[in-house]
Amino acid sequence: MKNLFILALLAVTFSCASTKSQEVLPEPTILPKPASLEMKPGAFTLKKKISISGTDESALEIAELLADYLSAQRIESEIVDADGDIILSLTGNTESEAYSLNIAEDRINIQSDGAAGLFYGVQSLIQIISNNKESLPQLAIQDEPRFGYRGMHLDVGRHMFPVEFVKRYVDLMSHFKFNTFHWHLTEDQGWRIEIKKYPELQTKAAYRDGTVIGHASSHDRENEKYDGEKYGGYYTQEEVKDVVAYAAARQVTIVPEIELPGHSLAALTAYPHLGCTGGPYATSKTWGVFPDIYCAGKETTFEFLQDVFDEVLPLFPGKYVHIGGDEAPKDKWKTCPHCQKRIQDEGLADEHELQSYFVQRMEKYLNEKGKSMIGWDEILEGGLAPNAVVMSWRGEAGGIEAAKQDHDVIMTPTGWCYFDYYQAGPEGEPLAFPGQMTTVEKVYSYEPIPAELSAEQAKHVLGAQCNVWTEYILDGPHAEYMVYPRAIALSEVLWSPKVENRDYQDFVLRLNNIQPYMDELNINYAKHLFENSAK
Repeated sequence: MKNLFILALLAVTFSCASTKSQEVLPEPTILPKPASLEMKPGAFTLKKKISISGTDESALEIAELLADYLSAQRIESEIVDADGDIILSLTGNTESEAYSLNIAEDRINIQSDGAAGLFYGVQSLIQIISNNKESLPQLAIQDEPRFGYRGMHLDVGRHMFPVEFVKRYVDLMSHFKFNTFHWHLTEDQGWRIEIKKYPELQTKAAYRDGTVIGHASSHDRENEKYDGEKYGGYYTQEEVKDVVAYAAARQVTIVPEIELPGHSLAALTAYPHLGCTGGPYATSKTWGVFPDIYCAGKETTFEFLQDVFDEVLPLFPGKYVHIGGDEAPKDKWKTCPHCQKRIQDEGLADEHELQSYFVQRMEKYLNEKGKSMIGWDEILEGGLAPNAVVMSWRGEAGGIEAAKQDHDVIMTPTGWCYFDYYQAGPEGEPLAFPGQMTTVEKVYSYEPIPAELSAEQAKHVLGAQCNVWTEYILDGPHAEYMVYPRAIALSEVLWSPKVENRDYQDFVLRLNNIQPYMDELNINYAKHLFENSAK
């Protein structure tokens, strides 16, 4: 009888252990939400030492990034030739961003036809590990992005950010599956990229003699106060190459922006003959829109810009180059004999068509160099350049018009996508763009494809982007505070499948679930937004 009792006890114990090993663990939180996630019974135990294998060089490079993360979690890892605990399989040589992630009891498999997809599969796995330190739920994920262009922007013209922060900015965005970094490199307040042929862009245009204190006032410049401290800096071409390579390893393409014809006061300060009046000019100490812009009538202007692009383009292997094209007052052009002669010689109707001439001429040059041009929606005025991509920021009207003209569009309307706006308050918030607010909920509500577009026209909407203008953002931690968690909301809008009615409260719950992961990354996010949203 005693033996029978022992056998029965063992059977019950084995049955309980077997049942436990086959129970379905809670569904992990992954942001942005995957297209398809199927939970399965059982778990993968995280051992003290994990082996990772990859099918080729690209997979092994991504395996190194995963190993770095595991090491930070005090999980020892090693890269092996084959049959690792985690297997990264690159099954093609495409630009696919789709991936499959399968967690079984004895192995984790991530597969994709492209290195980008493999990278994104690893990002999803990292989020799962972050919230499950001992065992990972068995599951199967099939995932791919809704939009091919998922962008984040950073203005380094108003305030300069060190290389290490720019890398961190890129690294963080890649964790949430953004794939394009729009690097705004030139402004009225500073020129931030080394151009060897024009050294005074480094010695003069890269610096200003002070910075306005508090909110700028275009209507009351005389009463603005300045700190009187010289401010500036620039990135060397070697530093730019370093950032570009760092971004590429994280599947992020960098789009450089060289502003023209407006927002060019810093360049005119260094080379005043490029302006209509010949100066003198001074790199701006305050914010706003200024009347002195590149002269559209002088051939030297185009020679200068072509020389600049000749040095910039080889640094950025991506398809796109941004030329700005926004906020270019025409006052100086109206009284400039060179500009008026250009209008007459080219048979142009007015200064708006002169700007179109300017932009189209630069686009032709960039196209000849194998690049596609992006411009802010002002480039629609006076006639759109033949192959231009329109970045719609003044609401959605510019994007709608461009798509109807069969031009590609990137949506970035101020009301949803400007992260220099207040996210709460403004009481208790750091100084931000005055009188505007973009909440996490507002960002999450955004639909990048306007209802006015037909299905065929909607294909021209490449995606969307958040913009971070830095008039009032002085350093990296401040920038992170303004960006997160709003960027995570936009990442889900751009990556996850479209749903008719997005459930914001569900998103808030999932956002709260990944706070430990955000803390692991040491992001200076707006923590109080989580508390308020959860109420």
